[in-house]
Amino acid sequence: MIRVDHSVLSSERRGAGMPYSGAMSLPDLHGDELVFWVERTSSGWRELLERHPQALALPCDIRETRTVAEFLQHIVAVELRYAERLSDLPETGYEAIPFDSVASLYATHDRAMRLLGPLESHDDNWWQERIEFATRSGGTIGAPRKTVFVHLLMHSIRHYGQLATLLRRHGVAPGWMMDYLDMRPK
Repeated sequence: MIRVDHSVLSSERRGAGMPYSGAMSLPDLHGDELVFWVERTSSGWRELLERHPQALALPCDIRETRTVAEFLQHIVAVELRYAERLSDLPETGYEAIPFDSVASLYATHDRAMRLLGPLESHDDNWWQERIEFATRSGGTIGAPRKTVFVHLLMHSIRHYGQLATLLRRHGVAPGWMMDYLDMRPK
């Protein structure tokens, strides 16, 4: 495990003319803003893949997958399983999450997003509670619920960026901006 000593990093950066002090106060980023970003990004992918269902069969080697369909299964499985953890529900087995069609993949995504809605009623103390759970590759870990929530959403965004690069190489290019910069009110 890599541990960062922020005091060392801060002094090194200050010495190099970097303004980072390690105590930067940032504006709030609310959970509903991250959910909106994921929903907008996922909707774009759903529409693109409905127009190009053959893309599901393209080869992919990200996260030990063999096809784009398997990679998308990984994305939506993490969404669902982490949403279930946050909701104190039993986790759906990975093998039970279908990836045979765009519709089945995004039905899993929709199910995960529906589980997130009721979580907004919880207070800050609930979000700071640590939960422990078994992961497929990292063993048993613990993290505050807030961290789990952010991971669920940022995990999808990160992998959709990888998917965009892969599909562009195969001639299927997303035609929308996926950056958070485009999340401004319309």
